Amino acid sequence: MVKSTLKWLDENIEKCFILVSYSAMGSIIFVQVILRFFFKYQSPWSTTIPIYLFLWLTWIGASYNAKQRTHLRFNELRERLSYNAQYACLVLDAVVWYLFSAVVIYFTAQQVQLSYDNFSIVEGTDDVMQWWFYTAVPLAFSLLVFRVTQNLWEDTKAFLAKKPLIITTSMFGD
Repeated sequence: MVKSTLKWLDENIEKCFILVSYSAMGSIIFVQVILRFFFKYQSPWSTTIPIYLFLWLTWIGASYNAKQRTHLRFNELRERLSYNAQYACLVLDAVVWYLFSAVVIYFTAQQVQLSYDNFSIVEGTDDVMQWWFYTAVPLAFSLLVFRVTQNLWEDTKAFLAKKPLIITTSMFGD
């Protein structure tokens, strides 16, 4: 039971966050447009909450792209390299992701802490805390580090077994 739950989470955690964020953003915007045009009313928080939800959508999406290997990279050059050089590039990718993520997690965790300490609320609300939304960035980059580690593990296993490395991927699946 636990193993199947963890497997499901591994396959779907980003998709769930993306779906909830996107659905909430779309719903809020849709309802507020109807309210604004037909009833001449707009909730004061309706312009800020979708922006904060976009944080979740964007950064969890970055983790999903890392998992799917659909992030930006220079495949044309890599495909022409030797097998060892291709693997070295994959390791370099992981190292760069680790370094970049460490910087992002460090500084955004400070921002979350600052927002938490100052009891910052979302504009137009009385009790919705900003830090709830700011938590998206360090959490998403922690998940991204996990995904990069998974990919590096797969790449290392393939390299040691002399199997083809995953250099080219498609955004739309294989």
